[in-house]
Amino acid sequence: MAVSWGTLFADRTERMHASDIRELLKLTARPEIISLAGGLPAPELFPIDEYRRAFEWVLETNGNMALQYGPSEGYRPLREFLARRMTGMGIPAEPDHVLVTSGSQQGLDLLGKIFLNPGDAVCAESPTYMGAIQAFDAYQADYVTVPMDDEGMRSQDLDDILQQHAIKFIYALPNFQNPSGRLMSEPRRELLIETARRHGVPIVEDDPYGELYFEGGPLPSLRSLWPEGVIYLGTFSKILAPGFRLGWLVAPPGLYDEFVFAKQPADLHTSMATQMATNEVCQQDDFLETHIDQIRDVYRERRNVMLRAMEEHFPPGCSWTRARGGLFVWAELPPSIDTRELLAEALAEQVAFVPGESFHPDRGGHNTMRLNFSNVTPERIEEGIARLGRAIKRRLAHVEATAERDQSVPVSP
Repeated sequence: MAVSWGTLFADRTERMHASDIRELLKLTARPEIISLAGGLPAPELFPIDEYRRAFEWVLETNGNMALQYGPSEGYRPLREFLARRMTGMGIPAEPDHVLVTSGSQQGLDLLGKIFLNPGDAVCAESPTYMGAIQAFDAYQADYVTVPMDDEGMRSQDLDDILQQHAIKFIYALPNFQNPSGRLMSEPRRELLIETARRHGVPIVEDDPYGELYFEGGPLPSLRSLWPEGVIYLGTFSKILAPGFRLGWLVAPPGLYDEFVFAKQPADLHTSMATQMATNEVCQQDDFLETHIDQIRDVYRERRNVMLRAMEEHFPPGCSWTRARGGLFVWAELPPSIDTRELLAEALAEQVAFVPGESFHPDRGGHNTMRLNFSNVTPERIEEGIARLGRAIKRRLAHVEATAERDQSVPVSP
């Protein structure tokens, strides 16, 4: 008798589904398609030679440790480096409170595992990171969203929300948010912390893009404003190598062991060889700061090209964010446009983007889209936006023609 697998699934699997971005990346693998979809760093900036030398040195000098099981907490010298660097950036951290994770995405999964029962509510910005929605969906979370504007999360709306809903934690990306590219202003940060502290609701600060600012400098981290109430997530994916899946988490002292216990059954520990090689790369004099400066310069130019091209090629009625850092521009089209329907026409023009609906827990944002500039050369950004502009104009013309036709059809008596 055949096994009926579907009848054996846990209830939580009903909300587990493929990432729209991962599926789009399959469609955009063809070289003729200009992909503005995935949030991929520029591969030409990967420190390949530095990692080659680091792995050789690690394997020659301490290969037995590199290839052996390691502590769940992570490689101690790397944790010490991370704590020193974060503290120098104004983000309080002690080595004993740093947990190395298999990408910051694992940190999101650990949060769900530790905090969320079915039906528990997470408070998040709207829109918010699709990967966080996926991680929390697996633990059957509900969502209460806070709207955003050009200053980031509307923290002034948070007090009413926390009075009306029982919230397990607030999830926020204050720096060049994925997907919107917005930077939360300093007054909004302070109000967020003051409100959360008053209600006793912890905050998860997800910060993959904080060092990728194009003008000005970094604003105070949420953790610096409330160390005992903020869990901080960081990653090497945007500044070194996404393929190594190397991130970290900083937890308040009384919570750290729970994250270690949650990680152990997931993967025992993150790759020791990768941790050790990354530590060697980071210890090179001034390498990391110089490397990040180079990334900023390249991405700043690509951001500028995208914004200029959108001004030239997008029709009236469209608006978009002016990302001051990070990897993304967020666009809003006229309400008559559904970007999921637009995507088919864009692919016919051989350009791709991510429809905005995927970043809304309530599946709103039907007329929004996320555009990535980090993984595309300036020339292809210019051409990709021109193609996308044509697709938008054609879709608008189709919608308007359909509306006019519908209005001209006589109503039967």
